[in-house]
Amino acid sequence: MPSAAHKRLLSALVPALLVAGCSSGPGKDDARAAVGWADTAVNAVSKPVTGGGVTAVTGYKADGTLETAVYDVTSGKRLWAQPATMVGRLTGMGVQPPAVTDSLVVALEPQKTGKWNATLVARDAKTGTQQWTRPVDSTFGPVRCGVNVCMSEFTARKNARFVALDGATGEQLWKIPGIAEVEHADADQVVVFRMAKHPTLESRAAATGKGRWTYPVEKAVGTGVNLSGGWSFGRSGDLMLGYVAPYQAKKGKKLSAYGFFAVRLATGARVWARPKLLRVYPSASPAVSLITRQMLPNGGYGGFAQLDPATGRTTVEVPAVTPPKDAAWWLSFPADLSSIGFLSRDRAGTAFDLKSAKPADVKELRTWSFCTVDPAELKIKGQPAGFYPVAALCPYDLAAGRRSTKIGPPPSWYTGSVDGWRVWRDEKGALHGLKDAKGTSPGMYGS
Repeated sequence: MPSAAHKRLLSALVPALLVAGCSSGPGKDDARAAVGWADTAVNAVSKPVTGGGVTAVTGYKADGTLETAVYDVTSGKRLWAQPATMVGRLTGMGVQPPAVTDSLVVALEPQKTGKWNATLVARDAKTGTQQWTRPVDSTFGPVRCGVNVCMSEFTARKNARFVALDGATGEQLWKIPGIAEVEHADADQVVVFRMAKHPTLESRAAATGKGRWTYPVEKAVGTGVNLSGGWSFGRSGDLMLGYVAPYQAKKGKKLSAYGFFAVRLATGARVWARPKLLRVYPSASPAVSLITRQMLPNGGYGGFAQLDPATGRTTVEVPAVTPPKDAAWWLSFPADLSSIGFLSRDRAGTAFDLKSAKPADVKELRTWSFCTVDPAELKIKGQPAGFYPVAALCPYDLAAGRRSTKIGPPPSWYTGSVDGWRVWRDEKGALHGLKDAKGTSPGMYGS
């Protein structure tokens, strides 16, 4: 996507997503009291990625360089680390995480070879031993593609392409022109989001890249999509749920097309579409919970609505008149997503039940929201300004409008889980791991 911004749900755009006024002062590190492990020596700045018994993250070092740090997910023992870099990554995408397969950790390392700007290096997940390399001109970074590795490369050039690489050898299995992002992958198929003037969601055979089905996103949300607004996808059963955010080039100009939709994973047939609804932040992945906000014809914000992921139908509505009008406020949610809370700094907020839409009792109600809406910019050597760490969540006492003193890890809808393990970055950059979930589910930043 040759644009100046990518996924705006990342922390680089937290100030634009929330109303100013969130407390950004230091707070108690609630996650440290959780049963599990923590590494307070690392400054994790990407989302952590877990698989094959390890978890890996991109860390920011004191000298301004990046590293790939890899841990045993069960013990938290740091297994190995290697220098990392970015070449051609857009600032709005945030710092790229490593890719983790069942046996490999794959990351971009700074060594140059001839005309190439960096090297993609696959290492044994447990030992860090180098398995294969691939020279790189420019890329948004590698991602897991089933047992293989995929990435868009030559992203800064007109001949950009998306490639699938054999996980064992690094050999190219197949390619398609343009830039794409993996939204789902298994042994049979890879579902990619093709980033173009008229974007599409496509299914490709995992082994050969042969096209299975294509769904034009504008059929769901309307013509005139601008990917600078961002997007997100998630799998829910046999459905792929998608969201495209609006973008406004200049104040007073018309918003680009936006909204939610769902297609069948097997066929690409559309199941439902809800254009002109916004995703709210913070929030769960669309595959976990669909909490949206309406836009009014005059460009103002309307009420909130929760959708049924299976049908797209509205299950509950919270009118726009409910948030406090005489104070700055921002959204928050409890760990069980049973209500929607409107935080007001140093004063009682309000909450509404997401089954009945009736006011909820805020006494002793702990909700989660961003720790800060004013994150510190990372000064990464050799990279442009505009990169920020992944945004952390903090607990709040909704009745007091302040940080909660209750101890505990952030909710699973934020962290996601892999085989029951939840791994997250806290507001100071420490990495935490905890096994208290069941199965695998996406977090706010995806899988």
